[in-house]
Amino acid sequence: MSLRNRFFTIFTVIAGIALFSIAGFAQDTKTTDKPTTTTDKPASEGREFGGRKFGKEGQEGFGGHHHGPGGMMHGLHGVNLTEEQKTQIHSIMEANRPTPESMQEFRTLAMAKRDGTITADQQTRLNTLRTESRDKKRSIHEQILAVLTPEQKQQIETHKQEMKQRREQRRLEWQQKKDAAPGTTKKPTDN
Repeated sequence: MSLRNRFFTIFTVIAGIALFSIAGFAQDTKTTDKPTTTTDKPASEGREFGGRKFGKEGQEGFGGHHHGPGGMMHGLHGVNLTEEQKTQIHSIMEANRPTPESMQEFRTLAMAKRDGTITADQQTRLNTLRTESRDKKRSIHEQILAVLTPEQKQQIETHKQEMKQRREQRRLEWQQKKDAAPGTTKKPTDN
């Protein structure tokens, strides 16, 4: 074996050892940082995804009680509220927060319905919970409107109309794009 071949063989062995060592260290699950325990925070607090916090520290997720799509506070975006109004609205929201037990009951019933294992009694209870939720949301909405000035109410209505126009515009653009796409031509029907 030539000196050159020996050098490449030794170099290859050393490089292989180095790569396997690095891979071994990367897979080591021990950390020297603070150990995480399940008792640090409740599951509902501090969940984070993509820099956004959910739970009590931020949004409560999709359809949340305070924020998020369809949330009660969503309609107040862009309205200049005084500190007193913010405090009053926060108090209204806190006083009407659903209990964890009722939310768990709703989730359980909804999962039973989705799985097709719901009984007639459970369906009745699910309908009752939905009606109560709808009524509570309506009540919260009315309480919040009572806190707002007529000018602020007008701001909300203007914002609603603008959003409706934007949605309609996007729907029309989407429909035009869909109609212009190749292979989407309508075939005449035979009568």
